[in-house]
This record gives sequence, C-alpha cells and structure tokens, in this order.
Amino acid sequence: MPRFNRLLITGAAGNLGSVLREGLAPLATTLRLTDRAGMGDAAAHEEIVQADVGDLGAMLDVVAECDAVVHFGAAPVEKPWEEILNSSIKGGYNVYEAARRYGIKRVVYASSIHAVGYVRREEGADTHTEHRPDTLYGLSKCFVEDLAKLYFMKFGIESALLRINSCFPEPADRRHLATWMSFRDLVQLVTRCLVAERIGCTVVYGISENRERFFSNEKAAHLGYRPQDSAEDWREEVEAKCPPGDPFDPGVEFAGGVFCNYGHPDDAE
Repeated sequence: MPRFNRLLITGAAGNLGSVLREGLAPLATTLRLTDRAGMGDAAAHEEIVQADVGDLGAMLDVVAECDAVVHFGAAPVEKPWEEILNSSIKGGYNVYEAARRYGIKRVVYASSIHAVGYVRREEGADTHTEHRPDTLYGLSKCFVEDLAKLYFMKFGIESALLRINSCFPEPADRRHLATWMSFRDLVQLVTRCLVAERIGCTVVYGISENRERFFSNEKAAHLGYRPQDSAEDWREEVEAKCPPGDPFDPGVEFAGGVFCNYGHPDDAE
C-alpha cells in the first residue's frame, strides 16, 4: 500500500530526479513532478507541473496538496552567482516556506559533498562536521542545510539532508572509488528518509559501501540506510585507466575533488 497520497519531486528532469521518478513510484498513489525543463509525458500515476523553484508563487501552487517533498531542484554544479542565488538559495527557501504554509512535515533535500568539500581526505568527516564549502554551489547547500535546521526547530519540519557524493551508473575515476553512490542505493536512501518513523533534522552522506569512503554515517543509523553496492566492483578497471594523481593537487587533497580547483564562476563571463 502506498505510504503517501501525493509525493512531490522537484528537479524531476535531472539525472537523479529521473532515477527517483521511477524508484519512488511505489511509495505514492500520485507522484507530482516539477522542473523548469521538460519532463516528457505523465504516466497514469504522475502529475507534471513545469515551474521554476526560484518563483515562490509557483512553488506554492506546486506544493499544495502534497504530503512530503523530495527536493532535488537546484543548480546541478557550480554556476554563476545569479543562477545559484535563484535556483538553489531562493529555490530552497521557497520549497521550505511552501511546505510550512501547507503543513508538510517532511522534506528530503539533495545537499552535497561540496558543503564540506574542503575536508582533507585523511581527515574524513561525519554528519556533525562543520561546513567547509568549496564553491558557490557548495555554499548554497550549506545555506539550505541551515535553513532546514531553522524550519525544524521553529516549525517542526523534519528534514534529511543528503550530502550526495558521486551518483552515477558506475565509478569513472579514482576519486569515485571513494565517493561513488549507485542509483539503487540512492533510491534506498531517499526511501528510508521518507518512511523512517522519525528523522529529526539529519545529515547523511549519500555514498555506497566503498572501501575508501571519506565519510561516516554512524550518527545517521536511525534512518536505517544500508548501502548494497560498492565501487570495489570497478576497482581494477578504474585503476587501469586512471593513473594516480598528485597528492598535493587540491583536487586530490580535498574531498571536493576538482571543485576545489575552480575559480569564481563569474570570472569566466
């Protein structure tokens, strides 16, 4: 039996939103999907609403009558400031404010490893590690994580803050041997965050059971997430095609990888 009558997924046209569109379908009688990009035709159990998360009025319409929100709609990588401000920072506020106005009590938010991108690999991090953003993109994730804490303490909206690492069909390079997350594990993690009896306001790292992983989810055990996949299955292939990098290159030294080598995005314009 579905857990929700109507479940909202923002960013449904994105790579991960598309995975969740299929993977979360059993949880709801109706999936409401929103993105500013096209999402194709709606299936029988779907509602499609094309909208910009940066528009509060549009988000109030989108969130109405939903029971929970899976918020994956934002700039997907480092972008110029105005885009980060509109889609990620304003968009995060708009989703939480719409949830507050309609009495929604659970949000699953796609944060990122880049909220703590300047953690050194050998230091590692757990779910209580302070913010160390590596980009404006990472900074926007820090903002929405703190916004979620405010809306939890003041308005009782529970949130799972998913610091997603590298979620792709398979690992592509040596860093991914530590940071990779399978699509199957992503669906499991989001599902657990939606169905667990209590989640509070919890940071959890979106990562598979990789031998070299930098991060610990020990303090998020109450979610019941148990990754099923591991980058080890691709180790020989990845190591054969990717020679070791310079250990003093910021892209190797820090958990944020190549994002730590980026300059200010507005300088490129």
